[in-house]
Amino acid sequence: MTDLSHAQWFKSSLSTAKEACVEVAWLTAGQVGVRDSKNPDGPALVFDTEQWTAFTTGIRSGEFD
Repeated sequence: MTDLSHAQWFKSSLSTAKEACVEVAWLTAGQVGVRDSKNPDGPALVFDTEQWTAFTTGIRSGEFD
C-alpha cells in the first residue's frame, strides 16, 4: 500500500473553489495519486506512470466523451 500521508495534493488551476474536482499528487517512484476533493480523507487511486499517461492521453483524445 502506498503511503499518502505526505502527498501534496492539487487541483487544476481551471477549477473554482466551489466545484467538485479531483485532486492529483505526484508520488514517489513515479506514481500518481488521485482523490475526490469533496472527500480528502477518503480513498485514493494510485497509478503508475504508464497507466497515468494512458489515462490522460485518452482524455485529451476524447476517448471518454
